[in-house]
Amino acid sequence: MPSSTAKTSPAPATGPLADLVAVRGQLRTGQAGRSEVLERCMATAQNSACEHVFLHTQFDEARAASAAANPTSPLAGLPVSVKDLFDTQGWPTRAASRVLAGARPAAHDAVAVARLRAAGGAVLGRTNMVEFAYAGVGLNPHFGTPVNVADAVTPRIPGGSSSGAAVSVATGAVFVGLGSDTGGSIRIPAALNGIVGFKPTARLVPTDGALPLSTTLDTVCAMTRSVRDAIVAYEVLSATDVLRTHRPLSSYRVAWTAHTLLDGADSTVARAFERSLTLLRAAGATVEEIDLPELADIAHLQAGGGLTAAESYAWHRPLIAEHGALYDPRVVSRILRGANISAADYIDLLLARKIWVARMTERLAGFDAVVSPTVPVVAPPLASVQHDDAEYFRLNALLLRNTTVVNLLDGCAISLPCHQPGELPVGLMLWHGALKDDAVLNLALAVEATLQTRR
Repeated sequence: MPSSTAKTSPAPATGPLADLVAVRGQLRTGQAGRSEVLERCMATAQNSACEHVFLHTQFDEARAASAAANPTSPLAGLPVSVKDLFDTQGWPTRAASRVLAGARPAAHDAVAVARLRAAGGAVLGRTNMVEFAYAGVGLNPHFGTPVNVADAVTPRIPGGSSSGAAVSVATGAVFVGLGSDTGGSIRIPAALNGIVGFKPTARLVPTDGALPLSTTLDTVCAMTRSVRDAIVAYEVLSATDVLRTHRPLSSYRVAWTAHTLLDGADSTVARAFERSLTLLRAAGATVEEIDLPELADIAHLQAGGGLTAAESYAWHRPLIAEHGALYDPRVVSRILRGANISAADYIDLLLARKIWVARMTERLAGFDAVVSPTVPVVAPPLASVQHDDAEYFRLNALLLRNTTVVNLLDGCAISLPCHQPGELPVGLMLWHGALKDDAVLNLALAVEATLQTRR
């Protein structure tokens, strides 16, 4: 249930928020108190900027967890949020849907939630999302839509499906926002809200205890305020350590392509992307334009809704038969496309994807990563899509276009801010194929440092 605490007006922005690693260091040196930090975060969670962000808050539990946490643990008792897709013991998992209003409380934490707690994370609450995680715009007609905090004048979309998770991080209510990424649900809202979102290779983080959208493509991951925080969160969720190489940018060879991924880019995104390429070259990186004709094949792989429609329909079919009228019409219409995908079609699709991944892997051999805009536009005004289905579905397809490439590739990707002060947020995506996670994260550290120096 939403918090009943009265909302206050948002405080004016005072500059970049300190990230988890910085605050953790302040705690260890006594420059900050854990209780003080937690109370400040909880006050932010009740701020009007966080309206519709949390479906449930648990402040007393967070206080207890923070106080009990080992101060030397990775998350040091600092607050985190959990997307309403993941089981948390004692609370129903509803995926921000009326369909699951009668769901029983979870008996156990999802693996990802358990790992966050074990690492010292204090769960502040469960965050709002697109119903059943099936869209990139971020709207929820059942529980309201969190508003992007990047524009204090015009309400803008938060991106989805991990909308509440993104805003919880961007406002400073939490340091880690746990979410999921099936076609871009972490990276899209990260880009639009000016924060960092890392999608690891799907198999590296268990999905146990998370409601499925596409069992083939679903990835458990998180949003943070910096790349180094993203590494901390990924190490916790994957139960692995990232091998730090400390390579200079001059040692990297990265690719970019104008094919498809820049189509429809607005002027802010186009300018930020070109500026980023210039900065990478100036820092000594080898930046090569390549052709990726395989991107033209994605339309075939996604025809009729692709793997996500087929696999989501298999899970939702009995619920739709009983509670179809309770769904968000924009969500259920996408799920129902899976009804027209036969078993033979599905098997053919799996094989076609396997062949496509092999071709893409060969094409990208020799490069440390590919660089592209995360999404081709800045966050549009919320009013432009709330009541216009045609514009909603057009925008949804555009937002998902670049990020979906990585999910189909079974790859890994990170989105980090590349805009200048005074501009709406723009995400720069660094990506590659499966199990290239450490390489992408090390490159992202170097790229972030270069971008921040210029900024």
